[in-house]
Amino acid sequence: MNFPIILTWTRVAMIPLLIMIYYLPIPWGEKDIYRDAIGTVFFVLAAITDWLDGWLARRLNQTSAFGAFLDPVADKLMVTAALIILLFLSRVDPIIAVIIIGREITISALREWMATLGARSNVAVHWLGKVKTIVQMIAIPCLLYGHTIAGIDFKILGTVLIVLAAVLTIWSMCYYLKSAWPHLVNEK
Repeated sequence: MNFPIILTWTRVAMIPLLIMIYYLPIPWGEKDIYRDAIGTVFFVLAAITDWLDGWLARRLNQTSAFGAFLDPVADKLMVTAALIILLFLSRVDPIIAVIIIGREITISALREWMATLGARSNVAVHWLGKVKTIVQMIAIPCLLYGHTIAGIDFKILGTVLIVLAAVLTIWSMCYYLKSAWPHLVNEK
């Protein structure tokens, strides 16, 4: 147990808190702006811990096999929880949510299978996947907040970005599947 892993566990622990903000019958008044602001802050803090735990693990030379396993699981759980909340709020199209969640499951399974073949490096993280993650991690808080500040409609901005994230999601999935294709066709 080290500080980067504690940060990752903190991100996992924030998932039920994020869900409770939106699902508990708390009287937020006529406007849900406070609920949405609190939920957005929770998600942004979780996203910061995602970046920080990896940076600290490398910087402090505290990388571990368990951390390498737990970090992407925590990310996928947080994104999935946020997408389900956005579905509940009718702020994301179900097809977009299925594309993003389905890709995460598919690529996780593909990486696991490729690891059993000793070819995990064929589906290592690529810049395209990183760009997809960045766009997604900006889109989701915009949609969680979903209100207008200083003339910026975060719901519209988030919608545009989540559609872009879905396109990048499909593109990156195709890239990973293409990289794994020789192993897929040679499997007996």
